[in-house]
Amino acid sequence: MPDHPDDDAWRQTHLGRLLGHAMRRFDERVLSLMAHDAEVPLALSNLAARAQVSAAHIHITRHLARGGSRLTELAERADMSKQAMGALVDQCEAWGLVTRGPDPLDARARQVQFTADGLAWQAAFRRAVAQAEGEFRAAVGNEVATVVALGLEAYAGETAGPA
Repeated sequence: MPDHPDDDAWRQTHLGRLLGHAMRRFDERVLSLMAHDAEVPLALSNLAARAQVSAAHIHITRHLARGGSRLTELAERADMSKQAMGALVDQCEAWGLVTRGPDPLDARARQVQFTADGLAWQAAFRRAVAQAEGEFRAAVGNEVATVVALGLEAYAGETAGPA
């Protein structure tokens, strides 16, 4: 924190701001890689290339279970309102990434599931994340990257799952 009450530099360099910038940069890189992935359906790569797909849409890619999820589960996992997640699902459904179908456990509920194109998108996401993580490690060094990852896991209160 500042030594002098008039020192405003801390507002530009505090940890939260740096984390936010790093996350945006990482997500932008992942989306860029996905836009140029030859295995992504052309319509989806075109959307990504034209910046129509945002980091918000990645929430579905990150949080939708391979076997499907209810909208309320998706929203909870992404820490979003059900309404906001519903709007993202609507858009992703229009793009052909996901579909809504009956929930096998509750006839009143609907389940969101990946389409075949959505599964290709998810696979591209996995490859892009791996490449972006590799680029991060190359930029800061393997030891620093490991310390950063461990520190972020501890701070977030989570443990990393398999890559």
